[in-house]
Amino acid sequence: MKILMVASESAPLAKTGGLADVVYSLSKELAILGEEVSVVMPFYGNIKRFPDREIRFLANVQVPLGWRFQNAKVYKTFIDGITFYLVENEYYFGRDGFYGYEDDTERFAFFSVAVRNMLQTLKLKPDVIHVHDYHGGMIPALIKIQNARTKFFANMKFVVTIHNPAFQGEFHPDLLPDLYDIRKEYFDDGTLRYRDKVNALKAAIVFADKINTVSPTHALELLTPEGSKGLDGILKLRKKDFSGILNGIDYDEFNPATDKYIPHNFHVQNMKPKALNKAELFKELNLTVDPSAPLFAMVTRLTWQKGLDLVIPAIVEVINGGGAVVVVGNGEYGYEQELERLRALYPSQMAIYIGYNNSLAHRVYAASDFFFMPSLFEPCGIGQMIAQRYGSLPIVRATGGLKDTIIGYDGTNSDVADGYSFDKYDEYWMKLTTNYALLQYKNQKVHRRLRRNAMRKINNWAEASKKYLALYQSIEK
Repeated sequence: MKILMVASESAPLAKTGGLADVVYSLSKELAILGEEVSVVMPFYGNIKRFPDREIRFLANVQVPLGWRFQNAKVYKTFIDGITFYLVENEYYFGRDGFYGYEDDTERFAFFSVAVRNMLQTLKLKPDVIHVHDYHGGMIPALIKIQNARTKFFANMKFVVTIHNPAFQGEFHPDLLPDLYDIRKEYFDDGTLRYRDKVNALKAAIVFADKINTVSPTHALELLTPEGSKGLDGILKLRKKDFSGILNGIDYDEFNPATDKYIPHNFHVQNMKPKALNKAELFKELNLTVDPSAPLFAMVTRLTWQKGLDLVIPAIVEVINGGGAVVVVGNGEYGYEQELERLRALYPSQMAIYIGYNNSLAHRVYAASDFFFMPSLFEPCGIGQMIAQRYGSLPIVRATGGLKDTIIGYDGTNSDVADGYSFDKYDEYWMKLTTNYALLQYKNQKVHRRLRRNAMRKINNWAEASKKYLALYQSIEK
């Protein structure tokens, strides 16, 4: 089967979060299963380049945007059995970042139209076009509205995966004919309309053959107004075509036994080097607290969704309990400043790194005893699964994929528990759970058992990739 992933980012070329890991890891696993897998994404100006890997120019593709004609240069490279197509335009993608620009609507309209036109230019005919989130969400609509009678596109099928419903790609209806050459009647009749704007994620849901999200629990949450951010109505109409498949993590990249980024490799049968990793991380980050103290970590985007309002008071509980805290990430300025304030108050017990540092993130996972992830909502999450792989017990709120992947310790289930969990998004429950984890750390027999359970948990992509393949094959011809 020929599968084309359409995404705004993908490891190892460009990454801001878990989306990039999912696109890459799923594609790699499908290629291992023998499928012909490609990924198309923007060729960002700061994309990671590999001096030992050829990136070859393929073609110029004309992209009409209303009265304007833009040019897309398409490049190609191969990584781990995956063909990557990179869509270059200096004006739209030759910037420092990937997102957050005032013209993002136009940038990803350009990308979407370029991908559709690229298919014909390169005579690339995938059996399934798998769109991830809203950035390419208009592609199924483009092809089904404008190319319905074109033989080249006749048998293409579409799957959309909703990774984060908080971002839906809304824009003014006047831009629909201007950017996509789609008649405004598709807005007026409600097909593409939501909250008086065109909604790219809704468009993907309407025109895709199958819709899925990244965990079974989140699929249920998306059928509620709060969980879907208002898209529950259209998802209920497509319910028979809607499902949840739990993400995995890349076991080649995240393997404490072979990880090149950590000073001391370890595995579930020999955990002693984990303590050495913690001691070295304390030295690296100038933490002078005793290395035997429990280390709580967080590697994330610093945003409201990730539960920072709960983490910040929990950090104080950890500090007062004699523990240490390391945070790696960047995001909303207010959270960054509050974390800086706490570090200034407790420099011997707390360290932060504002930004993303992949090698440091690996060392933090390998060194930490506990991992904060009390998200307000979390479609799947991979941080908690990486933490488990490295023997760091997640402290989570039971939502979305966190509920599907963490069995919280309740004092009686040490034979199966692999983390700590609470239900209500509330500071009281966060503090209570954090202090309970601190208490159990003193009981090393329980802590070691939970840590072994976490490390033995299977969260790889092998089963998930088979479920995606079955999803593709379930689309009627």
